[in-house]
Amino acid sequence: MMTPATRLFNRSHFQVKEFILMGLPGIHSWQHWLSLPLAVLYLSSISANLLIFITIWKEPKLHHPMYQFLSVLSVVDMGLSTTIMPKILAIFWFDAKAISLPECFAQIYAIHCFLGMESGIFLCMAFDRYVAICHPLRYPTIVTASSVFKATVFMLLRNGLAVIPVPVLAAQRDYCSSNEIDHCLCSNLGVTSLSCDDRRLNSICQMVGAFLILGGDLTLIVFSYALIFSSVLKLNSAEAVSKALSTCSSHLILILFFYTVIVVLFVTHLAGRKYPLIPVLFNVLHNIIPPALNPIVYAFRTQDLRLGFQKLLLPRKKEK
Repeated sequence: MMTPATRLFNRSHFQVKEFILMGLPGIHSWQHWLSLPLAVLYLSSISANLLIFITIWKEPKLHHPMYQFLSVLSVVDMGLSTTIMPKILAIFWFDAKAISLPECFAQIYAIHCFLGMESGIFLCMAFDRYVAICHPLRYPTIVTASSVFKATVFMLLRNGLAVIPVPVLAAQRDYCSSNEIDHCLCSNLGVTSLSCDDRRLNSICQMVGAFLILGGDLTLIVFSYALIFSSVLKLNSAEAVSKALSTCSSHLILILFFYTVIVVLFVTHLAGRKYPLIPVLFNVLHNIIPPALNPIVYAFRTQDLRLGFQKLLLPRKKEK
């Protein structure tokens, strides 16, 4: 006869074989209609970022640190959107809701890593603008191709190593009951909410990581722009002020959007129990809209990049 202690032991050590991603909470019956706008956003994100990367790579005039950081941002954006969108579209189109545990934990890792990389590249771009405006004579010696490469490698290592505890701790939980996740992707909190043991360490780890990485980057970005604005306001020429600020405008737009959406996502997550659709939808959109928006902002506000697009897409015929 099985004792209560034995039943408890067996229950706590039973692991589900896979998770089921149910999709968007409350609208499962018609969520497939959202696949078209999401597919359009994904295709525009991939094509626009790929266009920016190829243009910067092929156009010698764009081989400057600012554009090199932008090319890295394009790669990060393509990676972030590709981490989630193929699976989301497979759920909506083919009802392919099952995902294995290793794939789910790998997605958690990739999402956190790419978000940290995007924040880190924004910080690098802020430092680039700070040196260009506050120390223009020293800019060619401080911000070089070598420094861009080192900064990119540092950000890759920082985020690649710093987020490892998040999926590792999630994988160590006991998933012994339900395996249905009311989400389109494997979010750390959504997955660990199914565990039968204490998940507070996972939540604390994610909050500390977000505070140190995203919060630390944002603090340094704000400090950099405080120094930039302080230096710009000392200029006597209104034209010089306008020119200096115009070089930062695209970067500022993307930073404000990226971190504003994170704050909104955090706030809506607190209200997620009452309105579960809102944080899930914001989570999905936060991983697909910025990658699609970034190229558009830079394309419209950067003349050198537009000229590079024209040369790449509309090459002039060689005169005979």
